[in-house]
Amino acid sequence: MKIMFVSLGCDKNLVDTENMLGILKNKGYEFTDDEYSADIIVVNTCCFIGDAKEESINTLIEMGQRKEDGQCKILIAAGCLAHRYKDELIKEIPEVDAFIGTTSFDKIAEAIESVCAKKNINFIDDDNRLPQVKDKRVISTPGYFEYLKIAEGCDKRCTYCIIPYVRGSFRSYPVEYLVEQAKHLVENGASELILVAQETTLYGVDLYGKKSLPMLLHELSKIEGLKWIRILYCYPEEIDDELIQAIKNEPKVCHYLDLPIQSGSDNILKRMGRRTSRQDIIDIVNKLRTEIPDIALRTTLITGFPGETEEDFETTYNFVDELEFDRLGVFTYSMEEGTPAAEFEDQVPEEIKASRRDEIMELQQEISIEKSQAMIGKELEVLIEGYIPDDDTYVGRSYKDAPNVDGLVFVSCDYELISGSIVKVKITDATEYDLLAEIMD
Repeated sequence: MKIMFVSLGCDKNLVDTENMLGILKNKGYEFTDDEYSADIIVVNTCCFIGDAKEESINTLIEMGQRKEDGQCKILIAAGCLAHRYKDELIKEIPEVDAFIGTTSFDKIAEAIESVCAKKNINFIDDDNRLPQVKDKRVISTPGYFEYLKIAEGCDKRCTYCIIPYVRGSFRSYPVEYLVEQAKHLVENGASELILVAQETTLYGVDLYGKKSLPMLLHELSKIEGLKWIRILYCYPEEIDDELIQAIKNEPKVCHYLDLPIQSGSDNILKRMGRRTSRQDIIDIVNKLRTEIPDIALRTTLITGFPGETEEDFETTYNFVDELEFDRLGVFTYSMEEGTPAAEFEDQVPEEIKASRRDEIMELQQEISIEKSQAMIGKELEVLIEGYIPDDDTYVGRSYKDAPNVDGLVFVSCDYELISGSIVKVKITDATEYDLLAEIMD
């Protein structure tokens, strides 16, 4: 039977999808991208915020139609939405034949077999189960970069976040398991590994009794053929000197960190249940820039959190203006049922949330163009990811740019460049978020 996968949501969900693909490939299943010719459709859902929840529901409804006008005989809902809202989905979307929770994706083959045999359709296990798939992942991206999920779940319990309710408590994958996974990804062409988790900075505390991300970085750096290691989702309060030195001194580790700070107002940080203050964030940013002068720092903010006053917003605005992050994204607050913040008074109107988001993004655009223009004339290494025939230009990323969220580097070259290779370029021009460059011999 032919199977089609639809993977929604975050990069961590994508890793789960690729693991499910690996399991099914090992079982002899075939895959297709055509929803009308698929015998089985699996939707790996997301419900992190309202928009993601709506997208997942709409996709399930759309794929349910393929059971009427296509080849599809089995529809499976996996991931966060299936884990949290199984009972509601059973009533509202009866076309779904089985539900696989976030801690049960390794049971995908068993779920398909059970549906065929008309047996149990509930594959939602204890929140703290941690599947370790031995089958090799099936790569669904171009392959020049791959995500390596190093842990699952979260213990922080920020007041706005549902992750602990659908992904469970924080659990780390053993170093040996991750190194084996990483070697497979590099053997299949990955030049860059991107370490992801709900929080990467606490890696290993549950297994080794201490924060062990530096140890993992050292072990991954030994892999032959691996060129870059990038770290995402580092909580500022957990960044210590050992981690800073590992980033500074391991040549394969990109001088890049993603620090999700969410606000620059102490009042809002406290209401969010965050464990840092405005000054704490300023201190760690200054320390990172002192120890690693060329480090690129990315962050995310939430505007319109319940109780956010105009004064709170101005404080955050000035905070962004002061720290001048290299990369920054802003989300408007999304009320998620079951979280403490959903019950807070003083909910902020949607138009004010959006207006505040736009103001910060306009400020960040000014910061970004200044930083981009400051790169003109400088040399950078760029990971080549493709070629644009219409423009006769190669496209890639520098160490400053994570895929899908940051900028690109467009490289002029009069000979062929191989995707996945890293080349040295000189920056010739810049826009707000992207750079133009020419190859250096």
